[in-house]
Amino acid sequence: MDSQPSFIAENYRHDKKIHILLAASGSVATIKLPNITKALCQNKNVSVRIIVTEASEKFLMDQSSEQPILDSLQKIDGVDGIYRDKDEWSPAWTRGEPVLHIELRKWAHLLLVAPMSANTMAKMVNGIADNLLLSTIRAWDTTGLVDKEFKSLTPRIFVAPSMNTAMMIHPVTEKQLKILRDEWGWSKSNPNGWVTLLSPIEKTLACGDVGTGGMMEWKDIVTVIQEHLESIQNSYTL
Repeated sequence: MDSQPSFIAENYRHDKKIHILLAASGSVATIKLPNITKALCQNKNVSVRIIVTEASEKFLMDQSSEQPILDSLQKIDGVDGIYRDKDEWSPAWTRGEPVLHIELRKWAHLLLVAPMSANTMAKMVNGIADNLLLSTIRAWDTTGLVDKEFKSLTPRIFVAPSMNTAMMIHPVTEKQLKILRDEWGWSKSNPNGWVTLLSPIEKTLACGDVGTGGMMEWKDIVTVIQEHLESIQNSYTL
């Protein structure tokens, strides 16, 4: 596995794999990250790199079999890197060296954020870039024009919100969902869109509340991504 701070997208341009950038932000649904990772890695032609926020890592610290230590995911065949905020700055950047969040963007054929917390969603919609994940999102090539030498299609971002019901039904949240769904959302009628919203579900939440806000079932998320992988298999310049 390459040294993460020196990761350079160009080195993987012709590896004949679909590059999945998988991310988790600070929601209890992060405990489903191992399941999603293992399922996606069943595809033998994919390479998965994982970004975690500082908060999300707190849910994967070997608390239980469902919550293994994060670094154990590197043992899964197909996982080629795990990145934390500190990796952006270690070693300290000097002129001419690669910028990690830019290299990850260049490398990725798609980004899946599952779960996306209320905090991360709010920051994404407002263009805030104060950690590695948000910097990658903020630097995303939403037109497909910047990275056209790397890819033949505009990469999509798939987001799976996960939060408490009161947070989900808050009027601020609806405004943010409207931007993700209606302004930035990809659809057959809006092929220039670059975001796919994986809508949350109603369930009994980890806090005990019952209502909408739970992350879409992880198997359903994998199904959506799998369908996307199949649709782009012959479209990307791999």
